[in-house]
Amino acid sequence: MNLPRRPPLQHCLVAAFDRAVASLTAALHPETARHYRGTARNFLSYLGADHAPVIALEQLRRDPHVLGWMTRLRTQRPSLGTASYINRLIALRCIFVELAWNQQLPDLAHLIRREDIPRLPQRLPRPLTADQDELLRQEFLRRNDLGSNALLLIRHTGMRIGECADLSWDCLRAMGPDHWAIHVPLGKLQIERMVPVHNFVRDLVYRLRFFRFLDPLPPDGRLLPRPRAKATLIRYLRDYLHEVCYSLGLSTAIVPHQFRHTYATEMLRAGVGFPVLMKLLGHTCPEMTMRYLDVAVPDLQREFQLARSRPRHLIPQPTALWTGARGGIEGVINSLLAAQHSLEMYRRTLSASASRIHLDRLSNRLSKIVAEVRNLSTA
Repeated sequence: MNLPRRPPLQHCLVAAFDRAVASLTAALHPETARHYRGTARNFLSYLGADHAPVIALEQLRRDPHVLGWMTRLRTQRPSLGTASYINRLIALRCIFVELAWNQQLPDLAHLIRREDIPRLPQRLPRPLTADQDELLRQEFLRRNDLGSNALLLIRHTGMRIGECADLSWDCLRAMGPDHWAIHVPLGKLQIERMVPVHNFVRDLVYRLRFFRFLDPLPPDGRLLPRPRAKATLIRYLRDYLHEVCYSLGLSTAIVPHQFRHTYATEMLRAGVGFPVLMKLLGHTCPEMTMRYLDVAVPDLQREFQLARSRPRHLIPQPTALWTGARGGIEGVINSLLAAQHSLEMYRRTLSASASRIHLDRLSNRLSKIVAEVRNLSTA
């Protein structure tokens, strides 16, 4: 059963805004288009309620129409998150720019300025503590129902809650003998990925399939049942975690997304490289991945000591800088290798230029000379 749709908005500017949104989102994802339509509806609802005389685009002014709408967003209850506030400002600004272009009204493009959009707050990573993580894990295993297994799956794969809700029935893939991976569908950034998992996660998927088989809802190809819509399932998982935390005496402010932070930090401490971690999380930029990582002082100390004990990115030093002819053929080879090493170190200090290319050619010639000398030694 689908949720009832809201009645169409009655306002003189609805048609103009709808055309602008349709032009703006013609090649965008349907979820993005829905966000633009929702922002336009929110602004026109405010306009109709607080500034009813405005019936034409030419009447729109920054003050009081746009500034009043921005004030209402900041003071509404429940309060709007900073990220959501920024997204709405950016969406309405894009709509105004599109209207300014289509309607030949350049003033509309300046109703929302760049300075009006606040900076996104840089929050610290929010992984669970070891005690919180273990308490929740034990309670989930004890309950062993749909909600607990779904949250365990999120915890041990680093998925977003929306990605977990979209998992298909056959999301578990065999990659080899006793090697498994979860196929994560297109999510927030329109990226699908394969997340390697161990046998514990495989058993979680088997249990979720069992619960899906017992569910009275008809099969729809998804791993988790949806009573009404995707939002209903996500709300159920959030409420379930809230109830579990309350029963354990933990903070009820813990949300499923913190499992993703915990997974990322756990993978980093297990030795997973940063580029691989980006792939596991489905990120496209390193800055986003860094928001998830809780890099503590012991982590820094461990990596520093590891780099000192086993340097991986340094060119091996030659055994001798100069042995002269007294060392025989081996001395000549070592001398040539030392010269090649010095040449390479100097070349790396140069910027991209003709000199750098010329030195690279000289280094290649030295490699050929070394090979010839070794052949001479063998003869």
